[in-house]
Amino acid sequence: MPEKTRRRGAELEDAILRAAAEELAEAGYPGLTMERVAQRAGTNKNAIYRRWPNRAALGVAAYRHLAEDTLKPPDTGDLREDALAVLRAINCGQSSPAARILRGLLTGVGDEPELREQLYEQAAEGGAKTWLEIVERAVARGEARPGARHPRVATVALVLLRNELLTRGLTTVDDAALVEIVDEVYLPLVGA
Repeated sequence: MPEKTRRRGAELEDAILRAAAEELAEAGYPGLTMERVAQRAGTNKNAIYRRWPNRAALGVAAYRHLAEDTLKPPDTGDLREDALAVLRAINCGQSSPAARILRGLLTGVGDEPELREQLYEQAAEGGAKTWLEIVERAVARGEARPGARHPRVATVALVLLRNELLTRGLTTVDDAALVEIVDEVYLPLVGA
């Protein structure tokens, strides 16, 4: 385990979230404890509790941190290509550590109302940051209408991909379905 060092702010938060993601990957949500995360991060439990009130909040924050680290918004200069790049990255990432952690969190939902609430908030956010950034650039280029800046509109392609994965019980979706989502639904919805 890392030696305890004096870190603050973003550096400490990053260490805690990385440690929590590692714990989730190894032990799943049932094995996630504040004590083990603190030990792995080289800090104390109080530093964790000051930031996250419970393990549900920490688990979801660790997932979000890992997912944001792995999914950076592309900037190809074309809305269609950006949307397809994001969907393809998510689709390929279904076997990634972030996806495995999310599945573990979803499995724990039934037993913990706090986790259910935290995951609902995360799902409602729906990766909006990435999609809003893509749409914002498309609006600036004249490819998308300004009203597409709404999170529900900007993330509709992601919602449709999730629907494909969940309703069909798939781990990945055919590329043709991703192209159809973008060409037949997303671009007509957000396009200028």
